[in-house]
Amino acid sequence: MNADKKVAFYTLGCKLNFSETSTIARNFVSEGFERVEFDEIADIYVINTCSVTDNADKRFKSIVKNALYKNEDAFLIAVGCYAQLKPEELAAVDGVDLVLGATEKFNVTSYINDLTKNNVGEIHSCEIGDADFYVGSYSIGDRTRAFLKVQDGCDYKCTYCTIPLARGISRSDTLENVLENAREISKKGIKEIVLTGVNIGDYGKGEFGNKKHEHTFLELVKELDKIDGIHRLRISSIEPNLLKDETIEFVSKSNTFVPHFHIPLQSGSDELLKKMKRRYLTNLYTNRVSKIKETMPNACIGVDVIVGFPGETDEIFLETYNFLNELDISYLHVFSYSERPNTAAVDFEGVVLKKTRAKRSKMLRGLSAKMRRAFYESQLGNTLTVLFESENKEGYINGFTENYVKVKSPWNPELVNTLHEVTLTIIDEDGLVRFDFTDQQ
Repeated sequence: MNADKKVAFYTLGCKLNFSETSTIARNFVSEGFERVEFDEIADIYVINTCSVTDNADKRFKSIVKNALYKNEDAFLIAVGCYAQLKPEELAAVDGVDLVLGATEKFNVTSYINDLTKNNVGEIHSCEIGDADFYVGSYSIGDRTRAFLKVQDGCDYKCTYCTIPLARGISRSDTLENVLENAREISKKGIKEIVLTGVNIGDYGKGEFGNKKHEHTFLELVKELDKIDGIHRLRISSIEPNLLKDETIEFVSKSNTFVPHFHIPLQSGSDELLKKMKRRYLTNLYTNRVSKIKETMPNACIGVDVIVGFPGETDEIFLETYNFLNELDISYLHVFSYSERPNTAAVDFEGVVLKKTRAKRSKMLRGLSAKMRRAFYESQLGNTLTVLFESENKEGYINGFTENYVKVKSPWNPELVNTLHEVTLTIIDEDGLVRFDFTDQQ
């Protein structure tokens, strides 16, 4: 009965959301729906939401409006973190028909009786304490690389973060299921897998529904490295206190894991790290960066940082700026602190003005641009391997080296999803690297 029904998906937020959207989409297709692009006319639009920042919240309404512009009679479904945290708020948005929480989102089709639009959005949202079981996910067909979910939820109590409220306790996929999903991805001809989760360094906790660790993240990494057919494995964001020396050393010698790490810092001030209830101080962070560069001199290191957290004076911000400026890192992801309901930091003193947050964010984004440029310059003359993307961007094709240098070349569809050895030659006006092929195309 669904053969003539079309469904489209829009994902806000992180790599984990992309992996889950892809899995939900496959469930629709298996039940006879036709998947189409979000900018096409569809009978159902599914929006996978994020609530890490205010901006992600605000974008939801414009996405709904765009979907209804395509088809005013379309059935609109909201899932994801924002849907778990504020289901009533989403259900009240004009045009939204169904809101599903953290556990319900994996069974979307079972909540669709017909596609008659509702006057008020219908809500099915569990208590977050009930989100204690694991649902595996991975993305295929959406991008050149696949995002493989290995872990969900978080037991940390960072004072600014709503993720534990949106996703529940830390829990992991079984080792065998992760390996099976990786094998399935490799059979599809996808060249790169990115490991993703909320707190992937905590992998193994809750693997079989209990709270202890059955396996460690290092054990997971070692087993994945043995799988045939995978050209590249990339570790997404991992907490510095959970990134162990043994893991860094293994990656440095691995045939498939690439020299690229993304390590959240959030602040270069020990005073603020304590207020944030982070599980490390700056000394440990410095040691992690030093260890990576010692074993992999050409490694790319990305850093998350928050500006404008309560109590961040001008002096403390400069402490963070100077700390980052002295680290041997490659780029920053900068977030302006945003007040989130039901977090401890909402009641902290020392609120930073919005315009001050914006100014500090701009300063760190400028620093990030300089860092990325310096890292790219350090790679000129090196011979590296590029995996080319699938999009034609104004007559050019982009790709990434194993250590995450972004390159460009005149568009050639034959390069899509192929790996080529190149020598990096020059940084152009767009800040991307040009190259010469060193292998035979």
